[in-house]
Amino acid sequence: MSHTVFLGNLPAWVTADDIKSWLMAENLMADQIKVIRNPETQESKGFAFIEAPNQEEMQSIIRRFDRAPLEDRLLRANPAQPPRGRRPVGAPPGAPMAADRPASAVGDRRRTVRPRTGEAGPARTDRPDRGKPRARSGAPSAFAEELAKAL
Repeated sequence: MSHTVFLGNLPAWVTADDIKSWLMAENLMADQIKVIRNPETQESKGFAFIEAPNQEEMQSIIRRFDRAPLEDRLLRANPAQPPRGRRPVGAPPGAPMAADRPASAVGDRRRTVRPRTGEAGPARTDRPDRGKPRARSGAPSAFAEELAKAL
């Protein structure tokens, strides 16, 4: 069983070394500390995971840091939840998560692309003009006249 603590609502400047020093000041122990960062900018996302050596230490860390003030915010500490499956890119909100699908379907991200035929789709009954080409007005625009003079 995992003894991981989620520590959230952290300012962007907080590092793993900062958290380690806070834990040492309280005589608390951690096996591992990981501040989650944006992979592109390396800026903190404002939360971290602390791996505690046992259940009792995990509870002590939570009691000490949950709702603890830091700058103008209150920290959040609670047991970390197991990672959820990810929804495939472009999938609608109701689609099954990647973890819910067979392994063979998870990596398959090919999309079906239908070629455009140039024809308009079926007209909707509430808008009879939908799908029909627009009629051009007889007079060209001022921009079109200037362009024609330049050419």
